[in-house]
Amino acid sequence: MVSPKREFGDLGEALASKYLIERGYKIIGSNYLKPWGEIDLITKKGDQIVFFEVKTRDSKNVTHFSPEQSVNSSKKRKLQKTCETYLLERSFPQDQEWQIDVLALSIEKESGMFHVEHFENVVWESRY
Repeated sequence: MVSPKREFGDLGEALASKYLIERGYKIIGSNYLKPWGEIDLITKKGDQIVFFEVKTRDSKNVTHFSPEQSVNSSKKRKLQKTCETYLLERSFPQDQEWQIDVLALSIEKESGMFHVEHFENVVWESRY
């Protein structure tokens, strides 16, 4: 049985996928899990791989939603290691361009309305 929290998170990821597809991203994977971390969505836009951490909150229960605070230095290290593992396992070239973004969704459960904030390249300001 799926918990209500997991069900709500799955809704957020589904809405995030739709949002990204509408903006030209191609979804190439989701819920990539390793003992040290998980990648919610894996996308490709142009030649770049973009990994997404999706943070979903109920708009009624949150007065101040700061997803960037929930992706702290420890979480960033885990995300980086998980993304690097994904790229190695899938035999991407070493010079493959990639980044980690955060999508913050605030959902009004009753109406289904939602708001998305997209934080780009949260681990590195500039990698190249």
